[in-house]
Amino acid sequence: MLALRTVLGRCLAGPARGGAAVLGGAHGSGGAVCSPFIQTARWYARPVRRKRKDIPSHLDDLPPTMLKKDYANVPIINSVDDVVRRLLSLEMASQKEKMKIKTQQLVEKVRRSPSDNGSFEVQVAMLTAKIRAYEEHLQRHPKDKSNRRRMLMDIDRRKKLLAYLRRVRYDTFENTCKQLNIQYTLPPPYSRRVTKRWVVKKAFCLKVFQEARKLKAPERLKQRREWQARARAAKEKEAQREGTPV
Repeated sequence: MLALRTVLGRCLAGPARGGAAVLGGAHGSGGAVCSPFIQTARWYARPVRRKRKDIPSHLDDLPPTMLKKDYANVPIINSVDDVVRRLLSLEMASQKEKMKIKTQQLVEKVRRSPSDNGSFEVQVAMLTAKIRAYEEHLQRHPKDKSNRRRMLMDIDRRKKLLAYLRRVRYDTFENTCKQLNIQYTLPPPYSRRVTKRWVVKKAFCLKVFQEARKLKAPERLKQRREWQARARAAKEKEAQREGTPV
C-alpha cells in the first residue's frame, strides 16, 4: 500500500527522476509515462482557474486623482509632494473611502440647502448608494443571505420615503428620481381572491348590519325628533328676544 502511494505521488507530481519505475506504461530513458488513469487523476487534481467577471461598478466614474473626503478641504494639500498626494487620493483608497465620496456626490444632487443633512431626499440618496453597493456585492457573492436581507430592508425604507414624497411633494419626488436615476413603480392595488367562505361571511356580516340598523331605528328617530324640537325652541326664543313674531 505504501509503495502504491509512492508511485501515485510520483506520477501526479510529474515525470520520475532518473528513470524510475513505471506504473502501467512503457519504460523510457527520459522518465516515466503514467497510465491513462493516472493522467486523468492528474488533470482532475489540477485546480481550475475561474475567470473573474468584469462587473460594472457605480464607483467607476470617480477619478483616481480625486482626494479623499477628509483631505479634500485641507489648505496645505496643494503644497505637498506628489507621492503624498497620491497616497491621499482615491487611487490608494479603500472601498469605504470611495463610498463616502459617492454618497456625498448623490446627496449634493438632491439636498435643499448646504446645511440639509436629514431631509427625505437626502435619506433617499444615502439609501441609494448603499443599495447599489449591496447589488454589486451580491453579483460577486450571490449566496450572501445576510447582505441580501439588509439590501431588501433598505429598499423597503426607500420605497416608503419615495411614496411619502410622491404624496406630499410631487415635484421634489420627480426631481429626486431623475437626479438619482431611480425607476419608481407604483405598488400593486390590493386584490383578494374571492372564495366561497369569504362570500358567505360577507353576506352574513351584511345581514347582521341590517338587523342592527333595524333595531336602532326607533332610537335614532327619537333622537332626531328631540334635536328638531330643541332647534325649534331655540329659534322661537331668539325671535322673542328680538321682538319679531314667529
